[in-house]
Amino acid sequence: MSDITFAEAKAHLRELVERAARGEPERITWRGNPIARLTGVEREAKPIDLAALRALTDAMPKQAEPARSWLRAVRDDARY
Repeated sequence: MSDITFAEAKAHLRELVERAARGEPERITWRGNPIARLTGVEREAKPIDLAALRALTDAMPKQAEPARSWLRAVRDDARY
């Protein structure tokens, strides 16, 4: 756990939250005194319903052209 000042925490909150979510806790200090600890929340992983996922992807319409060709055309149209 590392210490970070309150002013730095305000300036970099998004980064601190992302680090806490990855399991890297931070201690926030104010005038040298610890005032808060930022940690991630333990979440239980939900199992994926493979049958529902397969049904969803099977119901999606097929692309008319390969993604590679479509992306190249979009990129080239924007460039020129």
